[in-house]
Amino acid sequence: MSCIKDAFATSPNHKAFIPFITAGDPTLEVTEELVVAMDEAGADLIELGIPFSDPTAEGPVIQEANIRALKNTVTTDDVFDMVERIRKRTGVPLVIMTYANVVFSYGIERFAAREAALGMGGVILPDVPFEEKEEFSVPFEKYGLDVVSLIAPTSNERIKMIAREAKGFLYCVSSLGVTGVRTNISSDVASMVELVREANPDLPCAIGFGISNPEQARAMAKVSDGVIVGSAIVRMIQEAGADSVAPVAAYVREMAEAVHSI
Repeated sequence: MSCIKDAFATSPNHKAFIPFITAGDPTLEVTEELVVAMDEAGADLIELGIPFSDPTAEGPVIQEANIRALKNTVTTDDVFDMVERIRKRTGVPLVIMTYANVVFSYGIERFAAREAALGMGGVILPDVPFEEKEEFSVPFEKYGLDVVSLIAPTSNERIKMIAREAKGFLYCVSSLGVTGVRTNISSDVASMVELVREANPDLPCAIGFGISNPEQARAMAKVSDGVIVGSAIVRMIQEAGADSVAPVAAYVREMAEAVHSI
């Protein structure tokens, strides 16, 4: 079992809370402390974003986090070096979220090998269509890693097709458009998850995009296997900067308890 699927299997009530942060925002040192604090606060799996200059799936909050990290000249190697330090403090499952060009520029197999050596779980590439993922999935699978697929509110047959071949977990995008906090989750995510379970009963399905409070997290956890929160956390980091560790940990604890209570 991959460490990603294991994160779902070992989480309380088999419901995973998955926070996202951008590595290097505000600094790599703070990112390291945030990862450790989020693990201690109840995160089951953590998404680490490697900054990219054109993060097309992201809304303004995470776009600005990418800009801040890039101004700090954060590189892919810097992120991996940080994970190496983190691994001396926690074994929390980690997955990279970034864009195809970042992995391609680094070298796909080299990227996968470095992740595997650090005990990471794989990668999420929101700009790689399912039909084009083999260029990445083959070398990653060689190292026992998962390339996590995404589904959006789209045709039922496409959802089932992706679910049948997906690895690790399936990232269920709750809303069309880019990431960002939303007052209401308007799409019928329960029906999307049901289609996934029909096609691949053993595949965990986590819902992301727009979730920001415990009530939303609890509602999404009722119909899925996990909840992903990014923009709300990144906004807290933007506002508090180097002092963000304590408030983020408190928020993650509250959200994780909501997810795990189902």
